[in-house]
Amino acid sequence: MKKLVIQVPCYNEEETLGLTLSQLPRKVAGFDTVEWLVIDDGSQDGTIRVARESGADHIVALPHNQGLARAFMAGIEASLKVGADVIVNTDADNQYSAASIPALVAPILRGSAQIVVGERPIGTIEEFSIAKKLLQKVGSAVVRLASGTRVPDAPSGFRAFHRDAALRLYVFGNYTYTLETIIQAGRKSIPIASVPVGVNPATRPSRLVKSIPSYIYRSVINMGRIFVLYKPLRFFFLIGSLFLLPGALIGLRFLYAYVNNEGAGHVQSLILAAILILAAMIIFAAGVLSDLTAANRILLEELRVRVLREEVRDALDRQE
Repeated sequence: MKKLVIQVPCYNEEETLGLTLSQLPRKVAGFDTVEWLVIDDGSQDGTIRVARESGADHIVALPHNQGLARAFMAGIEASLKVGADVIVNTDADNQYSAASIPALVAPILRGSAQIVVGERPIGTIEEFSIAKKLLQKVGSAVVRLASGTRVPDAPSGFRAFHRDAALRLYVFGNYTYTLETIIQAGRKSIPIASVPVGVNPATRPSRLVKSIPSYIYRSVINMGRIFVLYKPLRFFFLIGSLFLLPGALIGLRFLYAYVNNEGAGHVQSLILAAILILAAMIIFAAGVLSDLTAANRILLEELRVRVLREEVRDALDRQE
């Protein structure tokens, strides 16, 4: 039997969760069963009560608020342990149209992808400001550069995962999972696709975008962190080059003056060139060390996959 699990991470979603769950399907072509899994990220309202009353098949209750990324990963692991063949992740605020779920899982059922990202019609979403729309495009471009994928709407949280892809993913940050999972897919050669999906009118303000300045700050930090984590050698090489090139030019200027017997008046240039070049060498060394650390992280990820496979197998055996 092929099972689809639709997971919904929640934090204080008492007002909107009932509406979201009421629109989720119980039957999707290509699957024998469809189950709903709600992840309560330490809510302080009646989120769990609404989940039970609305027919959620599984509820994962985190002891305290740990952030969207942690709730997402808790849902992925729980979905695998209840036997999911495909996992769909959607938001509790009913942002995404549940009618798009069949289109979202279609590439996985065809075998052409193991991760599918729903592409929102960002240009037509009235609730998105011009600044937010621009940042969405910039963020997607950065992710495409870092991952080698072609996902046009990287921040979209409406996604489908084949169980094999879900087993191999792990999010290191706690702010959001959207960008990091795409980069991991590209780095691990997991087939990824994108399909257009529908959206619903906003039911509440975004929890991730409390203000445009805050969103810009966190987006820039997140993008920088992505490059440090997944492209450390390239990142530190680019930063180091900003010191090396001016240092080399200033050094050549001093050499030119020295050859023309004018070096005594340019000692400051020699000192500045030495400082810049030394700083560049230190940054390059940091890049090499970070690259070695990244290699160790890959080994740890592989160990985690093996342990998780065993845990999933044991959980399924207990259910039989």
